[in-house]
Amino acid sequence: MPSRFELANAIRALSMDAVQKAKSGHPGAPMGMADIAEVLWNDYLKHNPADPKWPDRDRFVLSNGHGSMLLYSLLHLTGYELSLEELQSFRQLHAKTAGHPEYGYAPGVETTTGPLGQGLANAVGMALAEKTLAAQFNRPGHTIVDHTTWCFVGDGCLMEGISHEVASLAGTQKLGKLITFYDDNGISIDGEVEGWFTDDTAKRFEAYGWHVVPNVDGHKPEEIQAAIELARSHDDRPSLIICKTVIGFGAPNKQGKEECHGAPLGEEEVAAARQQLGWPHAPFHIPEEIYRGWDASEVGRTRQDDWQARFDRYAEAYPELAREFQRRVQCKLPVEFTSEALIEKAQQAGETIASRKASLNCLNELGPQLPELLGGSADLAPSNLTFWDGAKAITPETPDGNYLHYGVREFGMGAIMNGIVLHGGFIPYGATFLIFMEYMRNAVRMAALMGKRAIYVFTHDSIGLGEDGPTHQPIEQLTSLRSTPNLSTWRPCDAAETAAAWDAALKRNSGPTALVLSRQNLPHQARTKQQLASIQRGGYVLRDCEGTPALILIATGSEVALAMDAAAELEAQGHAVRVVSMPSTYRFNGQEAEYRESVLPKAVTKRLAIEAGHRDYWHKYVGLEGRIIGMRTYGESAPAGDLFKHFGFTVENVVQQATELLEG
Repeated sequence: MPSRFELANAIRALSMDAVQKAKSGHPGAPMGMADIAEVLWNDYLKHNPADPKWPDRDRFVLSNGHGSMLLYSLLHLTGYELSLEELQSFRQLHAKTAGHPEYGYAPGVETTTGPLGQGLANAVGMALAEKTLAAQFNRPGHTIVDHTTWCFVGDGCLMEGISHEVASLAGTQKLGKLITFYDDNGISIDGEVEGWFTDDTAKRFEAYGWHVVPNVDGHKPEEIQAAIELARSHDDRPSLIICKTVIGFGAPNKQGKEECHGAPLGEEEVAAARQQLGWPHAPFHIPEEIYRGWDASEVGRTRQDDWQARFDRYAEAYPELAREFQRRVQCKLPVEFTSEALIEKAQQAGETIASRKASLNCLNELGPQLPELLGGSADLAPSNLTFWDGAKAITPETPDGNYLHYGVREFGMGAIMNGIVLHGGFIPYGATFLIFMEYMRNAVRMAALMGKRAIYVFTHDSIGLGEDGPTHQPIEQLTSLRSTPNLSTWRPCDAAETAAAWDAALKRNSGPTALVLSRQNLPHQARTKQQLASIQRGGYVLRDCEGTPALILIATGSEVALAMDAAAELEAQGHAVRVVSMPSTYRFNGQEAEYRESVLPKAVTKRLAIEAGHRDYWHKYVGLEGRIIGMRTYGESAPAGDLFKHFGFTVENVVQQATELLEG
């Protein structure tokens, strides 16, 4: 049987060889953390390489994702379907082994990591999901949810501000099944971190309410084992194991230096490392006894079989709960679920109502139907209106709740939501003001990149926010959201469109959705049944004229009512005007060309777009001959009515701009 050192050296060899072959990458972290990974994966990690989606597997997150060859090596060695050829194709086009771990590429990669700190945040979300799912489904004598979330972090992860947000919340929630290893090697790209990172990390995490195991020699398996055992014994709070390691361990001339952090070692240094480590094998050659020492197939199968037997007994005792559990971890909506009635109900009610309030009405209808909804807000629940009638706060004492008070942690909220949805069993929605989407921007991007169903409720959507002033009035944020690939963004104009947006968000399992909602009341719009059904197409004709229109007004959100009023006045003046409501450009752009042509005929070149946001986005819809009424500057502090008038969002200005366009 190979020694632990030899097993760990397999990681080091594969990592330095793959980086060298690719002529780019980060060999230092994999070589430095190899001993920690060997102990964790061989002695503690509960997983089955034959079934990477087993619901009760442990989750492993490499937050310092630049060390991706560590993870790829582990997956290959333990028996996942990740071939040696894939490792040899590291960082090459169409390979499963991307430069940073990418969700959906290689089996066993639990999340996309690369933007530092977000992996830790995802791990917090996974641990929270495990705890909540266990509280909702486990029963006395029947434990079907019982796994640990393990996370590797580096100096960069802990320097990023998001680490504070999520570590603080993890401590508050007492996530005892979250165990994090800090690779304390003292090196980042610029060199020795003591020049810019002198935190007392142990005290910092103790202040968060974590259990901390300091000063562990990350190259001594017995110390690593003892630290893990100690962490597992403190299951009343999350644990941080601080491991002192040597970056690039085994490379005699570069270990402990920044040169091995983000660049290949070089042929000579790779050869020297082989000699230093006592690894005589050719590049990418792993002896069979090493493979046997790593292979987790049999123990993984045994563990999953044991779980399946326990689940079968659970299903006999609680058949309805078992079916519900399977449905939820498979990310399927209930067979009987329907939200079309919700849209019809909102249309029939005909209320003049803020879309944020219409969203709350939707949640009160949807919540009882969808127990997997796990909501939250970044300290703005009374303003975002996300705490519905059946919401129950998740606390250490009530982990079976369905609503998380994230506190003022927008970035942390977005990344934790990603962890929750990646774990499975929940559909997370999280809320803040649209302007503060900026804080969580990269987490939104990660959800879109991974294609995961997270729902963002962004309220106070325009200068209609009023007196809080330009710091709180979103201008460019809608453009940013709409420009994000695979993010479906909705800005509804009334209650019916808000219900349609929620319906679309819940039924979309290929990416996230942003619901952009108003603070102020919005008037109800009358619709035919066909128009009501067309909302889901993202853009549709809300008001039409006889024959071919001479002018098309395009609007979203609160400006749809403005467009309708202006169209009525223009019609009275003898102009043929069509009004297009476009709550979701993402959905509209995805429609067939024939439908898009029926809504926005190419022959009608006189077009006027109206939106109280940055104007430039709309050029693609109005063309060279069209006009846009939108924001060119930031807002001002004043009552909403005064602001709309000041910036030209009035019937008079729309009519004037339209008339000039028609006469031009």
